[in-house]
Amino acid sequence: MADSSFDIVSKYDRQEVDNALGQTAREIATRFDFKGTGATIEWKGEAAIEITASADDRASAVLDVFKGKLIKRDVSLKVLEVSDPRASGQVSKIDIALKEGISSENAKKVAKLIRDEGPKGVKAQIQGDELRVSSKSRDDLQAVIALVKGQDLDFAVQFTNYR
Repeated sequence: MADSSFDIVSKYDRQEVDNALGQTAREIATRFDFKGTGATIEWKGEAAIEITASADDRASAVLDVFKGKLIKRDVSLKVLEVSDPRASGQVSKIDIALKEGISSENAKKVAKLIRDEGPKGVKAQIQGDELRVSSKSRDDLQAVIALVKGQDLDFAVQFTNYR
């Protein structure tokens, strides 16, 4: 019987992030506490977002609204790399980078975790910025998924190509 396998990846759904950003922009345009603060949120390139407001606390409030919208859309907050508010002329800005892919050291940590705590006979291979896990038993793969989900990793994980 052939091995069953799945991939552990760290990706985000750009459309869901874009929808959350649009909802946040509409909300800050209509909310009374953001009137006159010049608060905006917009894309800066492919994988970066910039929040602008007249004060640090207003920029942080926009960030909180954006995080709430992401949570409602099932996007993990672990894909965000948020900078501290910085003054830029008369306004305060927060830069947000969106992280995708599993770094090699994080992939090694997860592979070691699977080897040490996972069921016997499960193999984990690092393939670029993802991890392929294979085994003869599908039950073992389910156990590995539960094990990885139970860990508090510092990056978002999804499980794809389960076959």
